[in-house]
Amino acid sequence: MEFKLTKGIITFERKLSDLDKLVLKFCKILEKNKIDYVIISGYIAILFGRSRNTEDVDLFIEEMEFTKFKSLWDELYQNGFECINESKPERVYNEYLKNSSAIRFAEKGKFIPNFELKFPKTRYNNYSLKNKLKVIINGKTINASELELQIAFKLYLGTDKDFEDARHLYKTFEEKLNMGLLTKHIIELKVEKQAEKILWKKYRN
Repeated sequence: MEFKLTKGIITFERKLSDLDKLVLKFCKILEKNKIDYVIISGYIAILFGRSRNTEDVDLFIEEMEFTKFKSLWDELYQNGFECINESKPERVYNEYLKNSSAIRFAEKGKFIPNFELKFPKTRYNNYSLKNKLKVIINGKTINASELELQIAFKLYLGTDKDFEDARHLYKTFEEKLNMGLLTKHIIELKVEKQAEKILWKKYRN
């Protein structure tokens, strides 16, 4: 698989999985409703070729008023998705999203895979939304987390699965990464030891 990375845009082609098709469908609905979003976490590694399963696709979406959220809610339901948390949009908005909790949507009658949506609250949350990558896969576009932050944050999370995600992304894009930016995130997140063990030592010899 060959990736072309230029000016914040990654372009590539490959056979789409069922999960890929579902993600593209979901993101198309977000875009139709003019919702700013970014995909983060495990699906990023899967998108770029890591072979593993996931039960959820995590996204930050822009903070919005209830009327805009209700339009998104209606559009998702019309396209075969439903909220797992709660059936009433007012309660989902006020008791979950506005309280910094995630909400989950899945295809009707299913629980996995599901889409976990949150409003950004922390500095890194907002950074992810503002500094996203445009990913064009088979001519279709989605927004993904900046690779440098994604790698560093996976090191910060620290599970074996997260380490493997970080290692995969680093190995895949090593020649295309902004190493100064990656190092900055690693230092800020205080994961220098993890980077030495998972990234530098294994793949820079």
